[in-house]
Amino acid sequence: MSHINVTINGRQYRMACEEGQEVRLLKLAENLEARVESLRGKFGEIGDARLTVMAALTACDELLDAGNRIRTLEEELETLRSARVAAADRARQTQVAVSAALNAAAERIERTTQTLNRTIGGGIAIG
Repeated sequence: MSHINVTINGRQYRMACEEGQEVRLLKLAENLEARVESLRGKFGEIGDARLTVMAALTACDELLDAGNRIRTLEEELETLRSARVAAADRARQTQVAVSAALNAAAERIERTTQTLNRTIGGGIAIG
């Protein structure tokens, strides 16, 4: 377990984190500090605790919006995946139908060629 010092709203806090997470925790603290400073710029000195709570609430609001957006995108992704599967199935069915039609046409051409060879052939093969 690592320990680092972070500054939030002008106060230092000693925080524990897992090894390797120090930089992330510092960035999180910097983000919260920036939110506090932004709110202080908008509302002035309204109290340390209130500024910190307002900053935390704005972060939670963004997190909630992001979660909703993620759920919406996941639903859209699932819809697109389903559409892709349906399109692939239709493409396979079309491919089978085209292949069958070409095989049938080739068989008809072969029969027609044989008939013509018998009818007018006189020993000369047409196809």
